[in-house]
Amino acid sequence: MLKANILFIINPISGGKDKYKLPSIIDSYLDKHKFNANFSFTEYIGHASEIAEEAANKNFDIIVAVGGDGTVNEVAPIVMKLNKTLGIIPFGSGNGLARFLKIPMDTKKAIQVINAFNSQVIDAAKLNNRYFFNMAGMGFDAHVSSVFAGKKGRGLKGYIEMFLKEMNSYEPQNYQIEIDGKHLERKAYVISIANSSQYGNNVHISPKSSLTDGLLDLCIVKPFPLYKLPILAYQMIRKTTDQHDMVEIIRGKKIKITRIAEDSIHLDGEPFIMGEKIDIEVLPAALTVIIK
Repeated sequence: MLKANILFIINPISGGKDKYKLPSIIDSYLDKHKFNANFSFTEYIGHASEIAEEAANKNFDIIVAVGGDGTVNEVAPIVMKLNKTLGIIPFGSGNGLARFLKIPMDTKKAIQVINAFNSQVIDAAKLNNRYFFNMAGMGFDAHVSSVFAGKKGRGLKGYIEMFLKEMNSYEPQNYQIEIDGKHLERKAYVISIANSSQYGNNVHISPKSSLTDGLLDLCIVKPFPLYKLPILAYQMIRKTTDQHDMVEIIRGKKIKITRIAEDSIHLDGEPFIMGEKIDIEVLPAALTVIIK
């Protein structure tokens, strides 16, 4: 039986955890009868994509993103282009896509998922020609991602502290929206475009989202008084935001959003600055990924 060549691309800073011992841990639990393993550490933003691109010339069958949703976002487009299989060992702050795919947060168990090698073809999406796989967004959502990216102490506790601080001063924005030809005008605190159901850490904005339905869920969080924040947070944790009048969810394949000016957006939690016009589309059955 021929062994599959597998490359682990490790982001050493994702989630604020030391990963330099990871190759030996992975080597201890990976099934050597099935896989030949290689390891690369990223050194800067965008490096994971470069490493994955170089893997095209080295006959790797599986490329594993070891990090968070941002690391997955760098690696997955190359995996798609090369028609290879993506694996994930979650090590980020939120790990939204991995959690949705039921990939364990425990490293040993995540390696065992790779050993079992059950795969599924899932949808991807593009926003102004940039890919995302879990969640994209604008408004307060993207503003928080932008501020959080500049923080040294990343992690859930730091994220919550910064979130509450920024929320006191952020103002909802006006948006013109077209979704599959239907025109809407909304004032929103957050607009999220969900491929999976959650941001990460089991915080679900779109509980009924699917990675295999060929649709994206446009989630509009309406302006609300701060005293209702615990209610919204509770609904997200309970996976019931689709039943709450603070959130409007509309499904579609092609979405156009116009806002008043250039501003932040995020793709899988990674912040970017883009103009006032945003074009989004789903890419059905685009990526093969190892799942539990």
